[in-house]
Amino acid sequence: MKKYLVLSICLGLTIALFAQSNPRIQLAQNWLSAQYQYDQLPGISVAVVENQKIVWSTGFGQLSDNTPATDETIYSICSISKLFTSISIMQLRDAGKVRLDEPISTYLSWFDLEQPYENSGPITIRSLLTHSSGLPRESNHPYWTGPDFPFPPSESVISELENQETLYPASRYFQYSNLGMTLLGEIIKEVSGLSYSDYVNQHILMPLEMTNTRTYMPENLFGTQLAKGKSAKTRAGSRNDVQLFNANGITAAAGFSSTVVDLGKFAMWQFGVLNGDDDKGILKMSTLEEMHRVHWMDPDWETSWGLGFSVYKSNGKTMVGHGGSCPGYRSTLSIDPKSKRAVIVMINASGTNPRTYAGALHKIWARDLPHTTDKDLSAYTGTYNSQPWWGEFFVMPWGDQLISLSIPTESPDDFTKLKHIEGDQFRRVRDDDELGEQIIFNRDAAGQIYRMSWHNNHRTKLSLKP
Repeated sequence: MKKYLVLSICLGLTIALFAQSNPRIQLAQNWLSAQYQYDQLPGISVAVVENQKIVWSTGFGQLSDNTPATDETIYSICSISKLFTSISIMQLRDAGKVRLDEPISTYLSWFDLEQPYENSGPITIRSLLTHSSGLPRESNHPYWTGPDFPFPPSESVISELENQETLYPASRYFQYSNLGMTLLGEIIKEVSGLSYSDYVNQHILMPLEMTNTRTYMPENLFGTQLAKGKSAKTRAGSRNDVQLFNANGITAAAGFSSTVVDLGKFAMWQFGVLNGDDDKGILKMSTLEEMHRVHWMDPDWETSWGLGFSVYKSNGKTMVGHGGSCPGYRSTLSIDPKSKRAVIVMINASGTNPRTYAGALHKIWARDLPHTTDKDLSAYTGTYNSQPWWGEFFVMPWGDQLISLSIPTESPDDFTKLKHIEGDQFRRVRDDDELGEQIIFNRDAAGQIYRMSWHNNHRTKLSLKP
């Protein structure tokens, strides 16, 4: 036991020292450790992937009472489940077992949902993958209704099809559809001869060694490793407990649970495929590239979709991925295929926006690292009181300069640089690299920095350690 305790302490010290030596990680760590509290999140786990390596993963807050969230905390990933369904379909396509432009009735003889539009084209596998089939968003059941969230079995989903009809002609509008993706799960069962869960486990999860990813919510781990979900904030600012659920017949659309580390493996596999050096044999490079391309553009010219993947623009870059929103949980997988960077964010609370955090982390990692320096500016690192104007003011070294950042903020890459002049004196670096006003740090009798003076006004240091 003592051996493992020493090993754990050494590993923790190694991670801490690495974070201090990597300005991106130090900035992300300090920003997010404050931001999640200002946003009043119960818990959040994140991972950043660069090509074939998870370069940073951690957790903040709690997965349940007195149990901290980590990078191994399990969350519902809800609609990110659709990516595994979509990959399964493309595997079957590549094996010659299904055709994307074939009507789904070719594979599901019992499909009898009414099509009231006489001039509509067929509902095809491709239209289900791109959410352009015209199908309604949900099966004919109230499974998003609390407190018990009564997700139906597959048999009930199928039997209720006769009581539903399409909203639009096929291939006219984008209409996100959990029902459509559920039907793709039924096609996987029909064509492969395996249960949906068995197929995904054998053909995706096991080859990728995603040991903490399941096609269900593990009830036996609820509150110990599986995070307890919380509601959106009430008007009073509190969050209520959300009852554990399982998606049952809607599993192919929304049933999976996972961790940020496991989805990091999923992202690394995709980069390996795109690099041409993957040996897992799950998908061909050309097939994954096909899935990442836009296959549907809505008439509003704002919503675009690949084959299962959301495809969108962010900061001038083409991103792919998917988000997830289930009762008590929000998550996102955001992939930059060109830069080979991915960010995964999982939160155990509704009414939150994980994509905001993912976008901010992408921006931090897109920042060029500063040049290394022998100058030690660590004494100035810490948070300074910005009340009543703002929350905090965070300062840390960035090469041979300091950077300052107001917290809370959704743009942690938008920091101010401070150039060292002499002693405890600095000057603000303008956007044009000219020097602005003077900033002076003050020391106490013990020689510790205890405040900073900017425009002759003082901000007291809230922490004496990074």
